Amino acid sequence: MTPEAKKPLLPRLLPIGSVGYHVFLASIAIFILGPLGGVTAAYMNYALGFFVGGQVLAGILGSTVTYFYGPEGKHGANYMQTMAASVASMAAMGVLIQAMVWLGMPLPATWLLITYFLCIGMFGVGVGMLYTPILVDKLQLTYPSGLAVANILRALTDVRLLKRSVGTLGGGIFGGIGLSLIVFKVSAWLEELKEKPPALVAWAASFSAVTFGGGMIVGARISVSAILVGGIGLAMRPWLIANGYIGPDDPFRKIGFIFALGTILGAAIVDLSLLGRDALKKVREAKAAEAVPATGPKANIGRLLLWVGFWAVALTIVATQMLHVPMGWVIMAIVLAFVFQMINGISQGITDQNPISSAFVVTVLLMGLLGLRDPLIGLLGGSILLVSCTVGVDMQQDRSTGWRLGTDRSVQFRYQMLGIVFGAVIAVMMTRVFLEGFPVLTKNLFEHPELRLTEARGWQSAMTYKFVGVLNTLSKDQTKTLSVMGLGVLLGLVIEIARKAVFKNPRYLAWKGKSGTTRAVDFTLDALILASPYASSFGGFVDFESSFWWGIGGIVASVISGRRTPEPVAKDGEVLPEDMSGTSLVGGGLIAGESLFALWLGLSGLISRGALGKIFGG
Repeated sequence: MTPEAKKPLLPRLLPIGSVGYHVFLASIAIFILGPLGGVTAAYMNYALGFFVGGQVLAGILGSTVTYFYGPEGKHGANYMQTMAASVASMAAMGVLIQAMVWLGMPLPATWLLITYFLCIGMFGVGVGMLYTPILVDKLQLTYPSGLAVANILRALTDVRLLKRSVGTLGGGIFGGIGLSLIVFKVSAWLEELKEKPPALVAWAASFSAVTFGGGMIVGARISVSAILVGGIGLAMRPWLIANGYIGPDDPFRKIGFIFALGTILGAAIVDLSLLGRDALKKVREAKAAEAVPATGPKANIGRLLLWVGFWAVALTIVATQMLHVPMGWVIMAIVLAFVFQMINGISQGITDQNPISSAFVVTVLLMGLLGLRDPLIGLLGGSILLVSCTVGVDMQQDRSTGWRLGTDRSVQFRYQMLGIVFGAVIAVMMTRVFLEGFPVLTKNLFEHPELRLTEARGWQSAMTYKFVGVLNTLSKDQTKTLSVMGLGVLLGLVIEIARKAVFKNPRYLAWKGKSGTTRAVDFTLDALILASPYASSFGGFVDFESSFWWGIGGIVASVISGRRTPEPVAKDGEVLPEDMSGTSLVGGGLIAGESLFALWLGLSGLISRGALGKIFGG
């Protein structure tokens, strides 16, 4: 047989680089991987208030297709995860529409929302691409998640690892669906009870596969601090009520989210100062070192500037002429988008953190200091920061993956653009499905906290909650808000400085691994006493039940990881990234499973009411 005849059927029918090959990959990414990641990201934001990027999920599932192409198939899998991750990131931005509803803003037409999201997304990826030669090629920042995805795509050319990963992920998905069905039945039974249910049953009904699965992904070192902060909040609630910080029916998070945001900003001041120092060091090293060539054709800076300029103008026209945002605020948001994409890009590249919420909150507070008092204008202006920093930094991370794999970045950019287009559509459509299918998502939990104990059980919407909470401060007395946030900033500064002094100390690093006792002390310091503000703030954004299950998920994962045998390595001997650990894949599967179950509930309810035509009709 000829070498061509020995190839598997798929590479013979669709050779690498052919039009059919790219149509095939794009179809899978758009119609399967993208919607799967999109519904997961959107649901996570409604159920909790943060989302996990779909790169790992899309990379694993996409590799089942490109496996037949051998080692070169990693590029195709990278194209698919790039597009699918863009769809997922855009779908998560539906919380902005939810915030519009909470603030009482009549929703613009579907086509107008899609156009607005599309303009911001295209502008954002253009700015992200402009910064790629600096952050990826010249500074060669690590981008830990991008490195993990590159390692995963390389490792999954091993059929043994591919089968294991898909099996574990699939088991988690079915587990998430099953657990969600049980909780749904228990909750329905509790609603029918007239007497107070047993405490254990009530706690079981508060279980969420998304919350538990998210804790499994991050582990106990990050998750247990949320239980501590949530517990402190419960204990302080009577004092907060007595002193007028919250009302009798308000949860701790009514003021806790302001304090939590402050701790994040305080920690960010320390980290950004160190990031600036590290960036300058990288610049000096890059000048002295020989440049590493980029993969594929170099970006044409002139064309990129035209691209960014075109979409900036289009965004300005849509925002001012169709959504009636004053031009001054739009221009301010666009300028800040350039600033924060550089800051957030460096942060993602070094710490694997993209503080998109901080970009939104800081922008709104700056607008407030400059005289803005309309929350709706602040929301639309802040949306430019939120969406552009999400997709732009995601673009930089994908470029770092492609740089490591040797993937053609110009082709990858085209996949990302297509992902933004489809993501803008699915973001609006999926948001309307969720809001119509679950009417409680349209209720302003910031103004009506009593709903959290009844119909809103299980829907934290923490990202929407903090956006609306900050926007409400624009038209009210900000004295208490700023004092609480200032206290949080101060504590965040102190904790982050202490963390850097302790956990970066060479003597401490040598001491902490000496025995079981030293390791226990290290865990207590790292996870509780000097817990990272980025991690502990979760306890201020959500109710205690969610903090509890989040922490328990991390504890279970860490216990399992401590008892399991070492993870297998790839066939070339490379150690697998933590993203491919069994607990991480099960956690991701649980999240996807509950998300799919919720989507099914929403769609079935809409079909029974005949409401789908109304949604898709705009």
